[in-house]
Amino acid sequence: MPQMAPINWLILFMLFMLIFYFTMNTIYFNFIKLINKKNSKKMLIKNYNKFI
Repeated sequence: MPQMAPINWLILFMLFMLIFYFTMNTIYFNFIKLINKKNSKKMLIKNYNKFI
């Protein structure tokens, strides 16, 4: 097995971190933001009822 140069490991690590970053952002914006929007609408209705 030939030894890999350290710069190759750095490039692989950077690519892995970029892929991880983009996947986490897509999961966050597709699932957590939608759940928070649904909950925020319910909270707004409750808050309006309290003010009235």
